[in-house]
Formats: sequence, C-alpha cells, structure tokens
Amino acid sequence: MARKKLAISEERLKEVNDFLLDPNSWIVNDLLMLIEKHGGADEINRKAREAGKLDNILARMDGSPHLKDIQWLMEQRDKGAFISVPEYRRRVLGKDADSMKFDEANAVTLEISACNFFSFFMAEAKQAIERQELMPGRIIRVRFMKEQEADGDLLAMTAATEIIGASRCETLDTKGTDGSNVHLGGPDTITGYFGGVGQPNDYPLKWIDEYLYYYTNYGNRQVLNVNSGTILLAYMLYKLGVDIEFKISVYMGNDNPYAVFWTLMAARMFSRPDGSTPLIGFNFSNSVNNETINRSAEIRKFFDLESNVRFEHHITETYKAIVRQPYNRRDELLELGHIPNISAKHEGGEIATEESREHPSNILEYFIPRADIESQGMMPLLTQNYLDKHESFNITARELTKRGQAFVAARNLHECGTCRADAKIR
Repeated sequence: MARKKLAISEERLKEVNDFLLDPNSWIVNDLLMLIEKHGGADEINRKAREAGKLDNILARMDGSPHLKDIQWLMEQRDKGAFISVPEYRRRVLGKDADSMKFDEANAVTLEISACNFFSFFMAEAKQAIERQELMPGRIIRVRFMKEQEADGDLLAMTAATEIIGASRCETLDTKGTDGSNVHLGGPDTITGYFGGVGQPNDYPLKWIDEYLYYYTNYGNRQVLNVNSGTILLAYMLYKLGVDIEFKISVYMGNDNPYAVFWTLMAARMFSRPDGSTPLIGFNFSNSVNNETINRSAEIRKFFDLESNVRFEHHITETYKAIVRQPYNRRDELLELGHIPNISAKHEGGEIATEESREHPSNILEYFIPRADIESQGMMPLLTQNYLDKHESFNITARELTKRGQAFVAARNLHECGTCRADAKIR
C-alpha cells in the first residue's frame, strides 16, 4: 500500500536521537549551559515554587501601592461578593436553571486578552461585583516585562490571578518588537513579522534566559510562544526537567489541520515519560473554520493530548490592526460544544460597541510604553476598551448557558468551595 511509504523508519528516528545525544551537539549544549546558569532543573523549579507562593508574593508587595487593592480583592473573594455559577445560571435561565443539565465535561474557558495593566483588572473586578458579572478563567497579558516589573504590576497581577483562581500567560520582551530583527521597525514594517519572525540568530537562547529569570523570580510559568525555534527549545527545556508551560500565539499562523498535526506531533515526540508536554495552549489562526477545529481535535485526541493542550480560539479581535471587521466567531463557537478543553478568547468588544467608541480597540497599542500612554491621556480610553472585552466574554457565557454548556470562569470567585479545592488551574 502507498500509505506504508509514509512510515518513519527506526533508522531516521535513531538519527534524531543520535543528534540530540551527541556530546558535541551545540543545540543541546547551549541549552544545558543556560539551565546550569540558573542552578539546574531541580533548583529552578524549587525557586519558582517559592516565588509563586501567594504569601511570598504578598510579602514582596509590602509598600506597593497595589497592596490595598490586593487585600480588598481577597476580602471580596472570602465574603462571596462575586456571583456564583448557580446564581449566574438562574439570572440567565430563571427557574429552569435548577433542572437543566450542563455539559461540564466540555466546559469552555472564558479567556480575555490583553489585561496589560493591573488597573484594568481592578476596574473589571469592581464592575463584576456591581453588575454581578463573571471574571475570566484565563488572562493573557502582552506588556513589557521590565516595565511592569519596575512599576509593580507584575507582582500585583501574579497575586491577583492566584487569588481569583485564573490561569495567566505573560509575553516575554525577547521578541521581534525589541529590535531583534535589525531590518524591522514599527507598524510600517509590520508585514515583516508575519510567520513568527522575531527571534533571529541567538535570540531563542535569550528568550529561554529571560523565561528562566521570570520563572525563578516570580513563579511565572506560562508564556506566549511565537517562533518555531523557541517552541523547540521549550519542548527540550521541559524534557530536561524544567516545568515550563507555554501557549502558541495566533501569530504562528496555525491555520489548517496539517500545521496542527506538525505542532502536536512535535509536542508528543518531546513529551515526558508520563505523556505530558509544556504546550498547554494552542491558538489557531483567525482564519480557521469549524471543520479545521474538528479535525484538529481528532489529531489531538489521537496523540492523547486532550487534557494537556487547550485549543484557544479568538471569538472577538481588536477593532483595528489585526483582522478585517466585522469579526465575531461566537455563533461558530456554540457549534463546538462537543470539543473538550477549548477556550473562547476575547480580544475585542462587540462590533456595535466598538463602532460606537471614539477610540476603538487597537492591537498596536499593546506596545506603547506606560509613560507615553499616561502623557497622552490614553489610560481611560484603554481601560474602556478592556471593559468592552469583559462585556464580550460575559455575552459568550450567557449564550453558552442558554445552550446548557458549562464554562470556566475565575474558579475561586464563582465556584463552590469543593470545586475550588479540587480545581487544577492551568
């Protein structure tokens, strides 16, 4: 049969292993040197566990202007100020909620991007209490790491997501917008970034070095990954014992099931003996349709990665600078209720809302330094853009609820005590 010609021979697999195990393989040697620079895999993970403990984070926030807000957040959580899932369902469905069966096995994670400033988060939390709305179960952040480390937002957001029971993904500074590609500039050269360009030459190693810094000093485990080289190094880093987690960005352009097969095949090949992989989030390209998602789900299931790799699908996008509008994939999402471990990512507001704004959302504004945002008086405008995304994922939650589909919101705020204790946040 012609199909048998596709089988990968043991000889070819041996060549790959021989290359990786060769003492002169600089690809592996350079990575090993970085691991040793940070103390070795066991010490790296130990430091990260300590740095990520809430008590240690709060101790480091002594004197921070954000500490009062964090304490307020804990108080609101502890007194049950946020709406519970059963209460939310009754608000949507009335008395029918008590008898309806909800599909918990295929719960959709409510995801928002990008929560770049702690002030965004606080405005969202206060509105959620006032209006009895949901807080996200997953938060993506795209902000300069050094800048937010300096102004205290990094510690505050680390504490906040731990308190509310949401997963969080950060975006490292080592990427194309940091000048790594000397031929690319600002928005006028944006097409040069297409296809994951942005970690040329020795930058993948710099990316790993930066990751290990924030992992060991802040416990920040999850990061965005946009380049095939850094994806490979992250697979290798995990195989060597460092508990890195990453999500593949929409910018990687995985827009067909063949690309998905390639990515998941590599994840499986570099998995640990227990089958786990550091790839925990997989953003499709905006152009995928439901057939591609269904076929990709078949591939993911075949490789036994359903529980490990979350499919992250953009439901809304910023109004400017990334997609042609109108863009809203909610109706298609509602047809995917049979797909497990999927998130509904909201990066923009509703079309009608965006059109009504004097300043609609713009993805290029993710990369404006805080000082420039404040000097131009943009912070209230950007906060409103973020709250529009908050409105959008709450609409998605409502529509899922009407269909008997469960969702994952901030676990420590909206779920029962038993659920919180059992929840594994990734």
